[in-house]
Amino acid sequence: MTGATDTASRQLMSRARELFPGGVNSPVRAFGGVGGEPFVVERGEGSRIWDVDGNEYIDFVLSWGPLILGHAPRVVLDALEDTMRRGTSFGIPTELEVRLAELIVDRMPHVEMLRFVSSGTEATMSAIRVARAVTKRDVILKFDGCYHGHADSFLVRAGSGVATLGLPNSPGVPEALASLTLTAPFNDLAAVERALSQHDVAAVIVEPVIGNAGFIPPDPEFLPGLRTLTDRFGALLIFDEVMTGFRVAYGGARERFGTVPDLTTLGKVIGGGLPVAAYGGRRETMECVAPSGPVYQAGTLSGNPLAMAAGIATLTSLTPDLHDRISAQTLRLVRGLVESAARHRVPFSANAAGSMWGFFFRAEPVRSFSDAKTAHAEHFRRFFHAALELGVYLAPSPFEAAFMSAAHSNDDIALALERLDEAMRRIGAS
Repeated sequence: MTGATDTASRQLMSRARELFPGGVNSPVRAFGGVGGEPFVVERGEGSRIWDVDGNEYIDFVLSWGPLILGHAPRVVLDALEDTMRRGTSFGIPTELEVRLAELIVDRMPHVEMLRFVSSGTEATMSAIRVARAVTKRDVILKFDGCYHGHADSFLVRAGSGVATLGLPNSPGVPEALASLTLTAPFNDLAAVERALSQHDVAAVIVEPVIGNAGFIPPDPEFLPGLRTLTDRFGALLIFDEVMTGFRVAYGGARERFGTVPDLTTLGKVIGGGLPVAAYGGRRETMECVAPSGPVYQAGTLSGNPLAMAAGIATLTSLTPDLHDRISAQTLRLVRGLVESAARHRVPFSANAAGSMWGFFFRAEPVRSFSDAKTAHAEHFRRFFHAALELGVYLAPSPFEAAFMSAAHSNDDIALALERLDEAMRRIGAS
């Protein structure tokens, strides 16, 4: 039996640090935002995960968003088993690609044509390339704290792991390329207008709801205002829905907020837990992509059968009624947390959109990355570790959203609120 200071997780992380930078294959997994040592997962089922030492956690990270049906749902496992018996990759068209694309277009009719890729970074990078080709401009505008993957153009004042580690920009990005990326505060239309009036901007790219600087919703006028400004100045509007797609609403951000972008990027949910992403938009825009047009982009495993099958199973299962049920569970959890914080006199704000949610240890609502950085970081660190000790897994960073799944039952929510209330009590008692 391993002792408290020599657990199986610790042993495995010691081996991992010899093989991977920081012992991980994605920076935020290293617990850099909260301190301590990450645990090593052995398995997941439904709303729970178990580490290699046998500890069980109610999971609100859900692989950072893809698992809207929960861990190892039977419908996805059955689809994968059936598909892999026929072959895992062909590098040639399959019917599965067509079926998943049709499901996406049916839910997002503004995406008339799309291209599958294997990661969110590929999707956003490719969408920017298309926008630059269509507009014949080089400059892009993003928002402070928004994370659009790790392509060079996006690692300027980015969110997610970049924010968690306190890196304003990334070494290795040429200054000449970084200079082509402008930034503005989220929810600040005046700053956007100034930037568009002073530069020939190819595209404005935005998370419709920020999930990579904590959870930050748009002001009611913000997304419509971006649509008006991009139209006026001849730029394309790109919604990065890698995280929000089919989470903030059954049909994504357009359905929830009523604003139609020129290009949309998707990921996470559309793969049902397997690596897949996509970018798409109006037909005349997407037809500039090779082989229909001159803008080149390719990928060996793009549209591979396993990812397509998992995505089909997930989106087919995610009916409007199920989406509404998951959203209701999310609101129940968030309201319970707000009540808990008030009961223990802890400064706290929380919000949700569909099955995405998040919170800050700050009494005032958070409207921007600057606001998010004023939240009480030490409260978050202590709350995270108390929750983990009590069997609730939250994102190990104050700059990440949380998620709900169809597998989270009423009993799960009640138990999670009981445990998180104890974590909140410890913050209030300090």
